[in-house]
Amino acid sequence: MRKMNGGYVGKILEVDLTRESIKTTPLNMDIAQRFVGGKGYAARLLWEHTKAKVDPLSADNIIIFATGPLTATSCPSTRMCIATKSPLTGTFNDAYVGGHFSAELKFAGYDFIEIKGASKRPSYLVIENDNVELRDASGMWGKDTFATEDSIRAECGDESIRVACIGPAGEKLVRYAVVNVDRYRQAARGGVGTVMGSKQLKAVAVRGTGEVKISDPATFEGLSAEASRSIEADEGLYTMKRWGTGRSVLFSSDQDLYPTQNFQTGTFEHAENLSGEAMEKGFWVKTRACFGCPIHCGHLGVTRSSEYPQAVVEGVEYETTTLLGANCCVASLDAVAYANMLCDKYGLDTLSTGNVIAWAMECFEKGILNERMTDGLRLQFGSDKALIEMIERIAQRKGFGDLLGEGVKRAAEKIGKNSQAFAMHVKGLELPGWGIRASPGMGLAYATADRGGCHQRAWPIAYEVKGAKGPDGKPVERYGPEGKALVTKADQDGNATLFSLVACDFATGATGWNRYLGLLNSATGMKMTPSDFSVLGERIWNQIRAFNAREGFSRRDDTLPPRIFDEPLASGLAKGRNLPRPEFEKMLDDYYRLRGWDLKTGYPTEQTLKRLGLEDVSRSLDGLGLLPK
Repeated sequence: MRKMNGGYVGKILEVDLTRESIKTTPLNMDIAQRFVGGKGYAARLLWEHTKAKVDPLSADNIIIFATGPLTATSCPSTRMCIATKSPLTGTFNDAYVGGHFSAELKFAGYDFIEIKGASKRPSYLVIENDNVELRDASGMWGKDTFATEDSIRAECGDESIRVACIGPAGEKLVRYAVVNVDRYRQAARGGVGTVMGSKQLKAVAVRGTGEVKISDPATFEGLSAEASRSIEADEGLYTMKRWGTGRSVLFSSDQDLYPTQNFQTGTFEHAENLSGEAMEKGFWVKTRACFGCPIHCGHLGVTRSSEYPQAVVEGVEYETTTLLGANCCVASLDAVAYANMLCDKYGLDTLSTGNVIAWAMECFEKGILNERMTDGLRLQFGSDKALIEMIERIAQRKGFGDLLGEGVKRAAEKIGKNSQAFAMHVKGLELPGWGIRASPGMGLAYATADRGGCHQRAWPIAYEVKGAKGPDGKPVERYGPEGKALVTKADQDGNATLFSLVACDFATGATGWNRYLGLLNSATGMKMTPSDFSVLGERIWNQIRAFNAREGFSRRDDTLPPRIFDEPLASGLAKGRNLPRPEFEKMLDDYYRLRGWDLKTGYPTEQTLKRLGLEDVSRSLDGLGLLPK
């Protein structure tokens, strides 16, 4: 690969909140050539710039706002990555968000922001091209995300400035607080907003007037136009335009994949109420798009009931209908939308919030919790009032909400009484809205995901249920263990590559692997081959696995909630099915063999790390006694 002369703007903004110092450093082109940007570059920075076992809520942890070489170009559908060590899981964590913030950051002249230290008082960072300063945010501390964004725009005198901020949940260190961007978008998972709160960093605001140079403009523009046409013509993305991610609600419930009543079942009898089709008829008022995106998957909706009047929210996204809706047995779209709006304003992850409340509802149902313990609140399944009141209490860490603000893993450990058996998480990250017992491959995907229980790393449902063929050209049987390791690894590596660009996962299928490679090369001047591009994702995945090994994670943590193994589904097409432990362990063994990881520990071997050009990582793990012999 040759020296890059496009795609990047070439600068990292480094902010030390403790010293109140700001400086720019040049982009490290060696890292860029090996890890590209976004997820990959951020993973490398986190490895190099944090010490082993760093407290995620200490001043020594860092948080990184990462763009990619396709950000702020004519390439359709790109996003931003925010990476840190998670206060919820203790693992590497990367959360993604659309909107316009990432493009504005590139226009201001920065590929990345790396923030360390902790402010002595509430602060916010303002970036206007080369003018960067920390400002006092004391007057905004305590405000919700919507009010914060309005205040910053007023103070800056710029209605177009882009804002990434936290709400009260982040300030109060709820472990799954989000970073809110452009009012209705969230970098949601793993507590990235919590890390900002620990640093007393209320917001980052950015305005830029620069441009991003392209190495080979003619080729790049041609490929970008092809990608846009492919997106416009894609039938699946037509349904995304029309129904958003809510298009999946009825499919998921029909296939026993829609977690209901704290994952006790996979079919919700009121799923139709929460579907994209229902939202189209009586909720949505307009569509919204991220920077340069032809999909317009965002749908702005307004509640109309007298009980929850005039609540405005973008969505409601599939995952939110699942966790705040079906998983809590709440069937009212207006109630779920109102709960969604509260989470956005307070700065809470709707997935973790709905998951931990559903667990508490089951504890209440089983008599493990009572009204005395919940401060008089009857936490019953199906109660929209309980759902909404609990969101308020979690965001403020009030009463029982303080415990739920720790996440379901810590809450279950505190309450005990076998409640850990139905605490639905992997490595502390609350599971998202896709069931496992009707899709065993999702179990492997969750167990091995780099940030804990996550569906965005691999989605074996495409193969098990929707009929896509695996990388070997063979169909994948739905319920058996065979073939699951291959499709999980392939998805993980492929997504790691695309998240280094930073591509939106909705557009990747229509844009196509080869076209992304051409876009990368023509934007940057790289001469990356298809083989290089394929190995990129595997390199990133192993770099992160090494980080997690350094933080104390191993094979014992690549597991699933006991409910998945021990309790068959109670109803539906897959009634009576669970995931037998021997079948899960077989999938895990197969996966480790494909990865070149030690079967006993799950650590990458020296041979694997050297093959991927990670010799320094191998030496570091060896020094810690974590390199398999």
